[in-house]
Amino acid sequence: MKKLTHKTIVLLFIIMIGTSFAHHSNSKMSFSKMALQSKKETSEYSLQPTVKIALLLDTSNSMDGLINQAKSQLWDIVNQFTYAKCGNDGKPNLQIALYQYGNDNLASQEGYIQQVLGFSSDLDKISEKLFSLTTNGGEEYCGQVIHQSLRQLEWGKNPDDLKMIFIAGNEPFTQGKKNFRESVANAKEKDIIVNTIFCGSYAQGINTHWQEGALLTGGEYMAIDHNRQVVHIKTPYDQIIIDLNARLNNTYVSYGAQGANRRARQEVQDSEAMALEEVVAVKRAVSKSSSYYNNAEWDLVDASSRKDFNLDDIKKETLPPSLKGKSEGQIKEFLAEKKTEREKIQKEIQQANTKREVYVAKQQKSETGELEQAMIQTIKKQASVKKLYWE
Repeated sequence: MKKLTHKTIVLLFIIMIGTSFAHHSNSKMSFSKMALQSKKETSEYSLQPTVKIALLLDTSNSMDGLINQAKSQLWDIVNQFTYAKCGNDGKPNLQIALYQYGNDNLASQEGYIQQVLGFSSDLDKISEKLFSLTTNGGEEYCGQVIHQSLRQLEWGKNPDDLKMIFIAGNEPFTQGKKNFRESVANAKEKDIIVNTIFCGSYAQGINTHWQEGALLTGGEYMAIDHNRQVVHIKTPYDQIIIDLNARLNNTYVSYGAQGANRRARQEVQDSEAMALEEVVAVKRAVSKSSSYYNNAEWDLVDASSRKDFNLDDIKKETLPPSLKGKSEGQIKEFLAEKKTEREKIQKEIQQANTKREVYVAKQQKSETGELEQAMIQTIKKQASVKKLYWE
């Protein structure tokens, strides 16, 4: 009798689950269905490992050169990831977080430290936050900023993820009340590698404990000339890529409450890159032609590529004026045309960039900046432990 009761309970449980799923399938967009979809998206996203990079940048008075390098070389680092592969031949996900420290404008009770951005794959937002940084005096507490980044960021527990901190500055690593050895030991326990970038001479960085800060977690110690001006080579393909980027922007179709603002941010970051230097705008455009530049949260074309995309879930009042009053069939046809157009332009950008890289290689061996070169070499070396490789 007990066995029969047990079977009955199991059968009833299965029926309840089936009924629940049937109810969800008939519901347009219930909270439960949204939660299930979110879980599904997370599961699909987690199929590939994630490279999580926390940038901890000294924004005291002497660090203008470092911040400018970070602004200009972000796109080189992202572009390198287009060649990255996982063990299953897929591409790793990429998330970047940003902290600033050592700036008098920051709260003293927080140790002159600020989380500028939590982990994000939104390249426009990362760029926006980098361009918002300014320098001003301050005390640089390396142990404290590492500690806060470990405590505040969502590092996750996936053993396949590559989790890295890059901390850059030019004052002794020992400053502040928080012992840096305790902070980096905590990082090592969490499988997070601390890499240190001293802005100054190699020997001085060793003497001020920047090398020790890296070695305690198996990280890399690097010394760079943060004020070095990178000589960028102008090529016949730069203007072609910039013109293609303008066409690429016209393929984005905003939606949602923040759609218009996010679309505006895209153009502002294009302008910021161009104002810094034309070649930075070129490299940003190349990043925008890659799979790492995805704006499904506000762009209907990217959103429509998701497996679970349903046009009925989009509030019609949040559509751009050009799509209001259109039938579902007309909207789908419009999005398909925009997607085809975008893919064509992205391919043209990549082809032009291949020619650009060949042209640059003939002029000189490398035009990489100090910060970029240090980070890329370290990422590639440490990625191999997580079965990540570069083509």
